[in-house]
Amino acid sequence: MSDMITADLVDLDLSADTKEAAARALAERMVAQGRVTDLEGFLADVAAREAQMPTGLDGGIGIPHCRSEHVTEPTLAFGRSADGIDFGAADGPADLIFLIAAPAGADDAHLTILSSLARQLMNAEFTTALRSVGDATAAAALIRGERPTGPEGAPEGASEGASEGASAGAGDSVAVSAAASAEAATAGTDGADGTDGAEEPGEHGKSGEPGRPFRIVAVTSCPTGIAHTYMAAESLENAGRESGVEVVVETQGSAGFTRLDPAVIEAADGVIFAHDVPVRDKDRFAGKPTVDTGVKAAINRPGELIDEVRGKAARGEVTAAGSNGSAGADGTTPVERGGGSGEGYGTKLRVWLMSGVSYMVPFVAAGGLLIALGFAIGGYEISEAPSVMDHFVWSQADSWAALLYQIGGVAFAFLVPVLAGYIAYGMADRPGLVPGFVGGSIALTINAGFLGGLAAGLISGAVVMAIQRVRIPAALRGIMPVVVIPLISAAIVGFLMFVVIGKPIASAQTAMTDWLSDLSGANAVLLGALLGLMMCFDLGGPVNKVAYAFATAGIAVSDPSDSAMKIMATVMAAGMVPPLAMALATTVRGKLFNAAERENGKAAWVLGASFITEGAIPFAAADPLRVIPSSMVGGAVTGALSMAFGATLRAPHGGIFVVPLIGNPLLYLVAVAAGVCVTTALVIVLKGLRRPTPGAVVPGSGGADPSASTPGAKQPVAAA
Repeated sequence: MSDMITADLVDLDLSADTKEAAARALAERMVAQGRVTDLEGFLADVAAREAQMPTGLDGGIGIPHCRSEHVTEPTLAFGRSADGIDFGAADGPADLIFLIAAPAGADDAHLTILSSLARQLMNAEFTTALRSVGDATAAAALIRGERPTGPEGAPEGASEGASEGASAGAGDSVAVSAAASAEAATAGTDGADGTDGAEEPGEHGKSGEPGRPFRIVAVTSCPTGIAHTYMAAESLENAGRESGVEVVVETQGSAGFTRLDPAVIEAADGVIFAHDVPVRDKDRFAGKPTVDTGVKAAINRPGELIDEVRGKAARGEVTAAGSNGSAGADGTTPVERGGGSGEGYGTKLRVWLMSGVSYMVPFVAAGGLLIALGFAIGGYEISEAPSVMDHFVWSQADSWAALLYQIGGVAFAFLVPVLAGYIAYGMADRPGLVPGFVGGSIALTINAGFLGGLAAGLISGAVVMAIQRVRIPAALRGIMPVVVIPLISAAIVGFLMFVVIGKPIASAQTAMTDWLSDLSGANAVLLGALLGLMMCFDLGGPVNKVAYAFATAGIAVSDPSDSAMKIMATVMAAGMVPPLAMALATTVRGKLFNAAERENGKAAWVLGASFITEGAIPFAAADPLRVIPSSMVGGAVTGALSMAFGATLRAPHGGIFVVPLIGNPLLYLVAVAAGVCVTTALVIVLKGLRRPTPGAVVPGSGGADPSASTPGAKQPVAAA
């Protein structure tokens, strides 16, 4: 790790008061060392990762991290904050902040070392030494796993022996922890026959063998696969040792993963899945007591998860036989269990639908922009051009326009099948794909459109889930996922779509299209305001995506109606408002924003102009009660005006770059400008009325408990 962190990448007096400012301060050190080429681009990648899941951990640790094309080599920067910085951990601010930067194509060796550091953060001696180390050189050496060689390296107030113990405990563990999972797997294999590994007399495995510890296999994974994945593994292993349970973990991280030995899985008494991305090859663990949760649960409460899986084993609760691993220990599917326990079917339905929409959006973007380019080159009449298979002239612009338009049209034709297929995938995992795609294609065939795709996806998922609950002979389990489930589910979904519900849905789709075509006057303006509110409600989240999917579904036909094109124009106009308004606000009243927000404001100009609503997320995350309502008001104004002006758009994306394709372009820009001005004015007024920035420490105010911010007061929860 010697080339990954140096003293120049350490700040033991980090003065930032927000996580964004902390990331910027540490990232600037990386830029100064030539490790990061584009500060703003890198910080945008860090913010995007942070938006997926907070990176704060119990015990006063913050680990912002990302993979980015702006990183030249794997790099680690460390900062220590006296007052603490909120990274979203349940127990309060973090005083130890590690910014981990990995290149988009980082090699496995470096990622393994970064992962080893993540494991070390569960080591109390390591974090205690970092809290008391006196200079940047010694801190960098400690993180690299080197023993301090002089008095400067010794933690203040620690004896020589204590210093060496802490450093060795931290450093040596960093050096060897990359092999921890392999060692654990070997131990699990050695004890598979029940003769080794006895830790607690009287403990019994599932076979009732005396002197045999309870055995658990676990899988951990997170979206980036660098930090949380390995910290969860270390936390589970530590908790297992404390409770006399044998835990072997498969870390499915960025450095790839090594599958657990089938003998280890076979000998296990229970399974823990701690993941925020799908578990790969999940069917290997079928037929055992299973706990399925998020990765942070394994970091913060590993003992509870171990107790839970032991309780399920005692009660005989196992994964449904013949489910191929798609059903959980209680017979539910991964997305049925998605999110926290106790969530209702309304939440699950939203997750299922967003699964389909998220996979559909890339087809919308690619197909829509290709269609927009075709229109820009050849005009709207290019939609009437003959197939380029029959007529294509290399030297004619119209031929190239027709080619782009027809490629985009093919991409658009996948919208409904992809929507249906991945709704079913969200419900039933991979077995749901075949009936979902079949049902979505039938929806297109019978002109059931977007509504038909939604219905086909939900029906497909439900059918597969029902089939998975049927107990089947062991001899048939091997052909279930490749023959039986696709055959039966596709036949059932096809029958339902063609014969039973297809016609009513097609009639409903036609009725909705006719209703939209007849919208005029006040009704159209109200619809525009509603769509504007939805686009700005969560700035790229589920509500925003629902409005966008509704608009793109209307124009995803060969001859979209005038009303459908008005809706598309309205949605894009409203989606441009929040980032443009934040950019304008930081320009005209910069003193109301901190330095990080002013920098984000510069990028927001380009993001807003490109119809990337997510450009406003950093502002909303820092001040949601002022930014989001202001954005919604501005979005509603823009949506209503766009409808009132009769602006139309046939391209589903592009922002200001497709203005030449917009009907009534000048009035369209007026509508966007009006919403931007309204949002900007509201944000400036609301921020101007607020008290001093939250989190600012006023000397002598007594607002914080001194003991609460003492650096040495916290310990990682897994080591407690």
